[in-house]
Amino acid sequence: MKEDTKLAHAGRDPHAHHGAVNTPVYHASTILFKTMEQFVGRSAPEVRIKYGLRGTPTSFALEDALTALEGGHGTVLAPSGLQAITMALMAFLKSGDHVLVTDSTYAPTRNFCKNVLADFGVETEYYDPTIGSGIARLMRPNTRIVWTEAPGSQTFEMQDIPAIAAAAHSAGAVVMIDNTWSGGYYFKALQHGADISVHAATKYVVGHSDVMMGAIVCNEKTYDRVKTRAGQFGNFAAPDDIYLTLRGFRTMGVRLPRHFESGLKVANWLLARPEVAQVMHPALPGDPGHAIWKRDFTGASSLFGFVLKTKDRPRVAAMLDGMKLFGMGASWGGFESLLIPTWPETNRTATKWQAEGQTMRIHIGLEDPEDLIADLDAGFARLNGK
Repeated sequence: MKEDTKLAHAGRDPHAHHGAVNTPVYHASTILFKTMEQFVGRSAPEVRIKYGLRGTPTSFALEDALTALEGGHGTVLAPSGLQAITMALMAFLKSGDHVLVTDSTYAPTRNFCKNVLADFGVETEYYDPTIGSGIARLMRPNTRIVWTEAPGSQTFEMQDIPAIAAAAHSAGAVVMIDNTWSGGYYFKALQHGADISVHAATKYVVGHSDVMMGAIVCNEKTYDRVKTRAGQFGNFAAPDDIYLTLRGFRTMGVRLPRHFESGLKVANWLLARPEVAQVMHPALPGDPGHAIWKRDFTGASSLFGFVLKTKDRPRVAAMLDGMKLFGMGASWGGFESLLIPTWPETNRTATKWQAEGQTMRIHIGLEDPEDLIADLDAGFARLNGK
C-alpha cells in the first residue's frame, strides 16, 4: 500500500468490532478468562489481550498503524514523547555504558542524560551533528547507543543517518533517532539504518495540540527488549489519548503536505526579509543540509528556524507581543502557528552556536500562509519601531 492508504487502513479491523470503522476505546484493567487453563496460559505470546497494562484493542490499533507507516516490526506506546525517549534509552543501557548523542538533540533528552543516566553510571558524549561516518572514531567497546535527530532541535542540522548507522552497527551499537519532525511520514528511519524511531506523537501524529503521546517504533532485533523493559517500568498510554492519536493519524496524509507547502512559502518569504540573517530549513536549496534532506526525505515539516539581525530584547518582544495569529508556546505540529525565541547556545557542548542575532523557532500551521505572512510583516514593522 502507498503511504496515504496505510494512513486510512493500517491498524483497523472493523468487523472485529461489530463493523465500527474506528476501533472503539477500551477502558480496561482486569481481563477475564473463562477457564483456569486460559488464565494460566495468558502469558503465551499468542494471547495478546491479558491485562489492561499490557494493551487492549485500542492500543494495538495505534501500535499496528505506526508500525505499518514506518515499516517496523513493532511499536511501543508511551504517555509522552519524552517518556518514549527515556524508555528507548533505558532498554539498552546499564552502568558502565557509553552513549553518543547528537549535540543538536532535544533539550529534555540532554537533561535526562545529564541528570538520570549519569546517576546510573552511564557516560554521555555529545558529537557534532554533521559528523556522518566520522562518528566511527568516537565509538568505544562500551558504546551501546548512538542517538540521532534529523533535523536537529532548534538549529535544524541534517544528519547523514545511513552513514552514522553503518559506522555504529560495525561497532555493535544500536542506532536510535528522534523522528518527530518527519512524523514518520516524510522519513522512513528504519529503512535508512536506524534500529529505533522515536516520536513525540503529540506533534504531527496527533495534530491538534490536545494530546500527549509517545511512540517507539522498533525493528525486529530491538522490539522485544523495548517492549519488555517498558512493561517492567509500568509504561502505559491512556486509551482516550490513544483514540485521539489514531484520529490524528488518519488525516496526516492531507495535513502534512499542507504544512510542508505553507512552511516552505513562509521560509522563502523570510529569506528575502532585511531583518533576517539566516533561515534554517533543510528543504531550502541554500541550506547546508539540503542535499541530505533531498536524498533521504520525501517532504518536510513546517517547523524551522531563523535568525534575526538583532538581539535587542525590547525590539524582539515588540515583534512577538503583538502577533495576532502566531502564538507563543511549547510544542508544535498542531493546526495553529507558533513563534518563539530560542537560545540554542545554552544546550551545546561539542559544538558552538554563534548567531548574529536572536534565534527564533517557527511552526507554520494550517492557516492561509498569506495571512501568516501579513502577521509576520506587521511584526517586523514593530521590530523596526514602526
